[in-house]
Amino acid sequence: MKTDNSKKELSYFRLKLESYMSEHHPERMSDMEFITARADMALTAYCDAVAQGFNHLEAERIASEVLFSGLHFSKYDTLVSVLEDEFERELPAPFPERLSLLLLANKAVQATFAGYELTDTFASDEQYDRLYTELTGTIVLLTKSNHLPIIGQTEG
Repeated sequence: MKTDNSKKELSYFRLKLESYMSEHHPERMSDMEFITARADMALTAYCDAVAQGFNHLEAERIASEVLFSGLHFSKYDTLVSVLEDEFERELPAPFPERLSLLLLANKAVQATFAGYELTDTFASDEQYDRLYTELTGTIVLLTKSNHLPIIGQTEG
């Protein structure tokens, strides 16, 4: 009976993580090793918290901190924001979401992100605006160098 409970809780944390990652880190959805390890860590944190006398809501909060640690800042969400905010007319929905996945695999975009220490609180950091501006420029340069007229063109 205890094994069934563990499996349910493991499934709960795994599903919770997969749901979050599918929205905010879709590029990492194939990293099953990470997902499994993180769900296991959350389950352990939950069980430890309950064993220490925390109620189930408190234990859930503690487990969620473990589950989502390092995942609060999203490169994908940042790219979607840049595309939606800066290229709204050229890229109506759902293009920003689709293009963001492609851009995440681009070396120039990866290099832009690599220039920053991306922590859970980075979106509220003063460096976020600089990253945002650099990403906007990188996207414009990519479209021009690849002769894609959809971005960075002004109507005459």
